[in-house]
Amino acid sequence: MRYIIIGAGAVGGTVGGRLAEAGQEVVLVARGAHRAALAEGGLRLRVPDGELTHRLPVVDGPGELGTLRADDVLVLAVKTQDGEAALQAWGPAPVEGGGTAAERLPLVCAQNGVEGPRLALRRFRHVYGVCVWLPSTHVEPGVVSAAGAPLTGILHLGRYPHGTDDTARRIAADLEKAHFEAPVVPDVSRWQYAKLLSNLGNALEAVTGPIGDPAAVALFERVRAEGATVLEAAGIVCVGAEEQRAARGDKVTLVPLDDAPRGGGSSWQSLSRGAGSIEADYLNGEIALLGRLHGVPTPLNELLQRLANEFAQERRAPGSLPLPELIRLADDAVGAVAFVQEP
Repeated sequence: MRYIIIGAGAVGGTVGGRLAEAGQEVVLVARGAHRAALAEGGLRLRVPDGELTHRLPVVDGPGELGTLRADDVLVLAVKTQDGEAALQAWGPAPVEGGGTAAERLPLVCAQNGVEGPRLALRRFRHVYGVCVWLPSTHVEPGVVSAAGAPLTGILHLGRYPHGTDDTARRIAADLEKAHFEAPVVPDVSRWQYAKLLSNLGNALEAVTGPIGDPAAVALFERVRAEGATVLEAAGIVCVGAEEQRAARGDKVTLVPLDDAPRGGGSSWQSLSRGAGSIEADYLNGEIALLGRLHGVPTPLNELLQRLANEFAQERRAPGSLPLPELIRLADDAVGAVAFVQEP
């Protein structure tokens, strides 16, 4: 199979680079300065073993590839807010032997949150979800860092909304030759919702910095608890902490990389690159949406969603909101909800 990595950033670049290293045929899809750097100098993948350079075909869309192959696998690794444009571009692409990508090819959604596969299923017949446990960074054109060892990451995958098949198992086999563990599960959404709760801290980290201070940890626990309450009210079951710990073990341990400091997660990286957009609408915003649907207040997640979007739109530096100020805003938001609910 040939893997077409739609969005060769932190996650997509790491997956594409590792697959290429394992002997798979890979095409990278990127735009702007990142695409130019990939075309000129190749993909520079920094891992605990050193820096690897992969000179791979790079395109900005399906038009440059012409007719797609029947054995192509599309890996959607753009942020969810960019997913609709990518799906619209790649869905109608013709495939050898007839039909379109949306009709015939597998689409693997390697994204945070839970909305990506649902968006994809509106256009594509064969959609696969992935729960992405992959510490990686992309803040410099042409360069991606992945600090995990001995495995680069763990990628639970399965058909969306549920089930498994031979295609999922073939993809998993390729990933497992490429420094990943890739369990094929019939309930991938259950894993993705568990990861969503962890990702609720992405916006917090993006606006105020690393979640290391005890006060920051305490605020994150409040945000996460709010999310867990909403999932329970919605009747959504996700993988518990003990099952997650058993699955991860010590398989993916962060190793300091020379000249590649890990500044923060995916939302922090979006602000660092000045991308102008951020994924908070599909992380904290998912909790806000479910809360409104099921009558559960979500003041903390709504606050973080709003702040993250303001930071992205105004291109403010990541981590520039003092933690005490964020805590004050959070307490005010919770207090305002309590006041409204009083008889």
